[in-house]
Amino acid sequence: MRLVHLLRAVTVAFDLLGAEFAAREGLHPTDVRALVHLLDAARDGTRVTPGRLGERLRLNSAGTTALVDRLERLGLVRRERDTEDRRRVLLRVEEKAVELGWSFFGPVIGGVVEVAEGFDPDELETVRRFLTSVLTSTGHAADTP
Repeated sequence: MRLVHLLRAVTVAFDLLGAEFAAREGLHPTDVRALVHLLDAARDGTRVTPGRLGERLRLNSAGTTALVDRLERLGLVRRERDTEDRRRVLLRVEEKAVELGWSFFGPVIGGVVEVAEGFDPDELETVRRFLTSVLTSTGHAADTP
């Protein structure tokens, strides 16, 4: 149970950081989750449509449209036509969103990287396997990079 409590504490800490970032930037917490998903997808080379984003965030079509409209208005996301299928619209994160994220989360990420450097590769692999298994057991493995 101790691991479950530690995971919950980490989850709450990251959730609070996300809420603080959202408040600072005038965003809704769902906006932050959308940006994280889009950034993860970009890093993995996965193309994301508004429909796919809505599925991942468990939003209906109207909610997804409002979310994307809001992020686009703020200059954080842009819609662009898929070059392979001109009927499809893809979402891309703008550099402004990346810069905002790094300005806030950069020190947190740096701290996590510093902590990880204190573990040997086998230990880090064990942690990675554990966290991946936890995500799978919660049914959210497909939502992660």
